[in-house]
Amino acid sequence: MNPEVRDKLADMGREYDELGEQLARPEVVADARLLRQVGKARARLEPAVTSYRDLLHVEDDIREGESLLAEESDAELSQELSRLRQRREDLLALLEEELASRDPDDERDVIIEIRAGTGGEEAALFAGDLLRMYMRHAEEIGWQTELLSQNPGDAGGYKEVVLSLKGRRAYGRLKHERGVHRVQRVPVTESSGRIHTSAATVAVLPEVEDVEVEIDPANLEIDVFRASGPGGQHMQKNETAVRITHTPTGIVISCQDERSQHRNRDKAMRLLRARLYELAKAEQEAEIAAVRRSQVGTGDRSEKIRTYNYPQSRVTDHRLGRSWHNLPGIMDGDLSAILDALGEQERLQRMDQPTAGAG
Repeated sequence: MNPEVRDKLADMGREYDELGEQLARPEVVADARLLRQVGKARARLEPAVTSYRDLLHVEDDIREGESLLAEESDAELSQELSRLRQRREDLLALLEEELASRDPDDERDVIIEIRAGTGGEEAALFAGDLLRMYMRHAEEIGWQTELLSQNPGDAGGYKEVVLSLKGRRAYGRLKHERGVHRVQRVPVTESSGRIHTSAATVAVLPEVEDVEVEIDPANLEIDVFRASGPGGQHMQKNETAVRITHTPTGIVISCQDERSQHRNRDKAMRLLRARLYELAKAEQEAEIAAVRRSQVGTGDRSEKIRTYNYPQSRVTDHRLGRSWHNLPGIMDGDLSAILDALGEQERLQRMDQPTAGAG
């Protein structure tokens, strides 16, 4: 292990200890959101820090054993040294994998935005299919799901829908889903049986706590209005829908699904925080953008990442160059094989530069 990686692990250890001290402070204990934030930050560091400290103890034991063995031959001690050296190799491999695969945001909950792209009504129907796919996958592995916003299509499906998923490593599991998803099938409205190609875009955002993103109330324009359409038919008499405009960035969030103005505002702020965090993260990573593009792609929504071919019951992920012939199962939430393969690809790519994404 090179000195740079050891220094990074030592820094992580100090941060881990500092976060532990914060957890004992009365002002942190009294603030439920801050307590949760600090706890999550410490939990993200714990696996690597624990392995590193185990490694330091093993290395101390090896040095002590080698010193004793140099003074006097001892078969039992020699056997113990062999075990310790193997343990050191195992820990080094574990740390290398931990640093190579760890995105600081992987443990966060996730917000998924699905928008109908080219293809008109068929694209909206496909957006609805993608929503169901992600919700079914979440249900299978025990995650919580919540619709934050929806704009239904004229013939079904969604022009736009926003979904919140809460569960272990939700963002890390689904972050590679961002991009253009393309579908090839015969639309229900197509009488001649001709195959059409439509698309939907998927954006994947890590969900953040309000204490992590500072939003100046002076930078917000908040409008309330009467909700309309599905989900809003019971709210016509009151102005319960909320539209929030973040003036410095021009980001506009609208929510109208809830019957309470307070609930709609809360959902809109959650989505605004996620988008601002993603924006700040992109700016922070600008210096290494060229390197990351060459490794894992830009993640830009203009990139076609996957094709769902219904006539051939085939799903092809273009980044992996692989196909799965289980389209009905995949659309019913059986995404594990694809997500596992994408996660492994990221891990291997990060191992080429183990310190690039380990922070």
